[in-house]
Amino acid sequence: MSRIDTDTICAIATAPGRSGIGIVRISGPDCQKIATAILGFSPRPRHAHFCRFSNPGGEVVDQGVALFFAAPHSFTGEDVLELQGHGGPVVLGSVLRAASAAGARLARPGEFSERAFLNGKLDLVQLESIADLIDAGTEQAARSAVHSLEGFFSSQVNDFVSRITNLRVYVEAAIDFTDEDIDFMAEGRIQQTLQTTLQDLENFLGKARQGALLKYGLKVVIAGEPNAGKSSLLNGLSGRDSAIVTDIPGTTRDILTETINLDGLPLHILDTAGLRDSRDAVEQEGIRRARQAIDQADRILLLIDTQRHAMDETVIRQQLQALRLDESLLDSGRLSVVFNKIDLRKPTDPVLPKHMEDQHGLTTLALSARTGEGMDELRAYLKRCAGYQGSDGSGFIARERHIKALIGCRDALREGLTRLEERAGWELLAEDLRIAQNCLGEITGRFTSDDLLGKIFSSFCIGK
Repeated sequence: MSRIDTDTICAIATAPGRSGIGIVRISGPDCQKIATAILGFSPRPRHAHFCRFSNPGGEVVDQGVALFFAAPHSFTGEDVLELQGHGGPVVLGSVLRAASAAGARLARPGEFSERAFLNGKLDLVQLESIADLIDAGTEQAARSAVHSLEGFFSSQVNDFVSRITNLRVYVEAAIDFTDEDIDFMAEGRIQQTLQTTLQDLENFLGKARQGALLKYGLKVVIAGEPNAGKSSLLNGLSGRDSAIVTDIPGTTRDILTETINLDGLPLHILDTAGLRDSRDAVEQEGIRRARQAIDQADRILLLIDTQRHAMDETVIRQQLQALRLDESLLDSGRLSVVFNKIDLRKPTDPVLPKHMEDQHGLTTLALSARTGEGMDELRAYLKRCAGYQGSDGSGFIARERHIKALIGCRDALREGLTRLEERAGWELLAEDLRIAQNCLGEITGRFTSDDLLGKIFSSFCIGK
């Protein structure tokens, strides 16, 4: 665990720019000394003082409210002084320089939150939820971040830690009393508890994946020939004219990204350049970026113009070949085919089903990006692709590292259950349980390395 610095830190805690109120936050053992230097007196804890803020030369640089929180009753667990003045960048800079001259150093990004964690005020999940709340892209994401901040995610993790700890105690007893006339295995108690814990963890992992979707969203790339209607589809999904739509091939030269809120699910839609052979250097670069985006997409919508192509599997393969896309995409689970411009079909043309799935699991949809016909089916389908079930009010935000740790715990418990069923030895089962417990400890920060802590807190805002 990192050593807690004993010096006093300061930073502007409000966002850059102009505002009615701006806050300079100070934390550390010298808060009272700095308060005396800037305010001219020592403020009472948890009282609001309206006063002048002065620099070392005695010049008044601002006036506002001073709040002092004595340790350990503060966000960081240390003495904290907040100077709430006017929100102009010049005046805030003057107050910050006054704090620095009085003995505080400028805080690193996330250092206030790091001190709160190291002083045991909040666990790592709760602190990450503060950053997630600030970065929330949808109301549902914000509500789930608040839920995590209130400790729901942590309490669930701690419940699993408690269960695994009890299992470890029982297994260690079996190891210590191997000479006793007690058949621990015959009782079946450990196996039943392990199976129940594993099943509950699987369910919790599913909720965590939902939480990760709220944070990261789903990256969807629209690909296809020029003039297939990719930009029109982007505009239809976003509900506004984000992309230029013309009949001229090659209009889209670069990747255009639009993030939309799909019933609480952030959806990152990427409109790409039409895939074709081109001698235009700018269009070639756009095509290169389009192929790169396809490789990194969670879901690829291959858009096919029904005015140029029939709707069958042969055409799909032909399109993949013509666009120089690997046919392995058909079995990748990332590809969906969207037949566009069904509003232009002739009365004699067969009626196309809005949504169907072949025997290999490849989904095809038919719609009109221009009129909106079939768009609701596409939106519902994208939610199903993400496995998004909406929220029942008990959701929480999860990060990739949380998912990785939960999977590590699950795998260790599975291995332990196998060893138990095969009677491979108590010592091996005890080791699997230890690994599972450590994986959960990484989530809340109990067993988190200093390197990971540094990476996490460096992504926080300065002043937070």
